[in-house]
Amino acid sequence: MEYTEKILHQSNYWYNDGLRKAKIRDISGAVQSLKRSLQYNRENIPARNLLGLVYYERGEIAEAIVEWILSQNFQKSDNLAGYFIREIQKDKKTLEEIDRAVQMYNQCLVYCDQGAEDLAVIQLKKAVQIHPSYLKAYQLLALLYLKTGQYQKAKQVLKRAHRLDTTNETTLKYMHELSELRETQGTKGREQKTYEIGNDTVIQPAVSPLKENAGFLTILNIVIGILLGAAVVWFLIVPAVNEVKSNRSNKSVLAFKEEINSKDAQISAMKKELETIRNSSDENEAATAAALAAKDSYEKLLTVKEHYNSGQYAYATLAKELLEVQKDSLGDQGKVQYQAIADEVYPSICAEHYSSAKQSYQQGDYPKAITLLEELIRMDGHYKDGEALLLLGDSYLLNNEKDKAEAIYKQIIEAYPKTDVAKRAEEAQKGTPANTQGAGTEESVDSGQSGADVYNDYGSAYGDTAGSDTEDYQGQGDQDVYDNYQETEESYGDVTYEEYQ
Repeated sequence: MEYTEKILHQSNYWYNDGLRKAKIRDISGAVQSLKRSLQYNRENIPARNLLGLVYYERGEIAEAIVEWILSQNFQKSDNLAGYFIREIQKDKKTLEEIDRAVQMYNQCLVYCDQGAEDLAVIQLKKAVQIHPSYLKAYQLLALLYLKTGQYQKAKQVLKRAHRLDTTNETTLKYMHELSELRETQGTKGREQKTYEIGNDTVIQPAVSPLKENAGFLTILNIVIGILLGAAVVWFLIVPAVNEVKSNRSNKSVLAFKEEINSKDAQISAMKKELETIRNSSDENEAATAAALAAKDSYEKLLTVKEHYNSGQYAYATLAKELLEVQKDSLGDQGKVQYQAIADEVYPSICAEHYSSAKQSYQQGDYPKAITLLEELIRMDGHYKDGEALLLLGDSYLLNNEKDKAEAIYKQIIEAYPKTDVAKRAEEAQKGTPANTQGAGTEESVDSGQSGADVYNDYGSAYGDTAGSDTEDYQGQGDQDVYDNYQETEESYGDVTYEEYQ
């Protein structure tokens, strides 16, 4: 079984597990299983739709809508998510009631922070009456009953919450807490006193402590009544007055929060979709750029080939045209033809550039020397076993481009270790050029000799391009080369029309 099939199998397994748990009201377990299913395959449409239904079942409407929106983005047609969203939008009354229940729940949290548990209980009763499947409201109501000692009411509320979600950890925790609190309660037996009068035994029940302390308890009850009255004023009347004052602002704030939550859900879904689109767009752009670069290089190579075969263009012109061709974007056959022309054209031009660069260097025209040497290096990066690179580094150094000079010297040392040119580059790193400056006698002789050699060796490159060698090259062998290029151009043309028509 392939890796992809294993992943899909795992996703379907957890979907089936979540479906089984949802059928037995194990809502929390179903959520965990469905989330694991989506971790293996985020495009598992049935799992995502079921997760939305589970969220909706326990009253988390915003989370449900998010999952259905994501599901609809992955599959536009034949998707139940669209039906679910339309049904929610259609039943506006129910949606408004659920929104009202959520607002009541949020207000109860504020009341709890303020210590007004009585008001919180009233609001929570209304919330669960409006939204009977609101699990969080049941749990908070049970917690308030536990705090106030109303254990019987807490038990009833927890039973309803347990029916909604049989394995919810919060509900089970509260039920366990309720059991422990009720076990601590119990009635203590009262002690009895016995007297013996003659042969008779008289059993007298113990006097209740309440009766013995009746006067004290009366005063205590009065004090408690006063405190309860003050508490009623403080916890009921004062908060009610404050609620009236802040009611308008609270409503607007809650409305904004709900709107923000809805927008955040939509934004989250749209961001995920946009990320997917961007990834595919970047790949298409890269493929397009590569195809255009290949097409441009083939066109330029064919132009160079035509000019070369015509015998009417100097090698200097052919070299400039050949440098504009991106060799790496050519196919194997194109690279062979490129190299054949380069081997014929570049040597003479490199010799001329090197001679002219040395002359410009000796005359102090370092920018010109740099231009010539950079073009030479593009044609032959190892010309004269690093001497051209060393001269380029010296030109950078004397032209106050020390960073570029340092980079060139390091390149020479790494490419030609333990050679004379590497040793000279190491010395040049200290700030002294390896090549001497100025038009000295020795350099002038070398320059003159170099110029003569260039003319004698490569004169045919500029004046004799139409000679017998060129005519031989334009024979039958050249016709085969040209036919190969025609085939390459036609093949590339097919790809171009297929991609971009």
